[in-house]
Amino acid sequence: MKENADYLESWWDVLRKERVIAVIRSQDIDLAISLASSVAAGGIKLIEITWNSKDPAQIIQQLNIDLPDCWIGTGTILTVDELQKAIASKIRFCFTPHVNPTLIQMANQAKIPIIPGALTPTEIITAWQMGASCVKVFPIQAVGGVEYLKALQGPMGEIPLIPTGGVTLENAKNFISAGAIAVGLSSQLFPSSLIQSQAWSKITHLAERLKLDLAS
Repeated sequence: MKENADYLESWWDVLRKERVIAVIRSQDIDLAISLASSVAAGGIKLIEITWNSKDPAQIIQQLNIDLPDCWIGTGTILTVDELQKAIASKIRFCFTPHVNPTLIQMANQAKIPIIPGALTPTEIITAWQMGASCVKVFPIQAVGGVEYLKALQGPMGEIPLIPTGGVTLENAKNFISAGAIAVGLSSQLFPSSLIQSQAWSKITHLAERLKLDLAS
């Protein structure tokens, strides 16, 4: 049973403690590693490398070496083949943009927390009943943002939800206050202007600011 799985209890504990997942999508391996290192220096320990990045398995394997205190996972997993390769690269968690029972079953068998993407109450409950470790509510901003998350809490408050797609440095705390177990951010943590200027210390500062805000 889901509630008796030790690896899931550990995952939920980490989410409740860390509260934020940095999402990195990059077609440059060295850049992805620099971005991950920058947010890790700012205190973010949950880092997602999307599978549609360039050589994601190589990035994940390198980050597992470089950032041993972090949980390195993946996202945008669409197929069984992709999930098999991701598991082989030693991911710690996995996001998908959709609800796929085969992928959920595979991840559970491998004891990898899997967080499928869903939007409507029916999709969210279906994913949870299929064995999802948490459910990603995406794109949250398109359907009401924080107010939508609040509306979901009444009938399904026991389901750990991770909103993405519209979470910002300014509203992240509001999502946590509304009941999210954690939030996912990408472009907000990695502004293109800072990437172009290789201002890694400024990205670290954004991560520090976010962590402090969520902890207050």
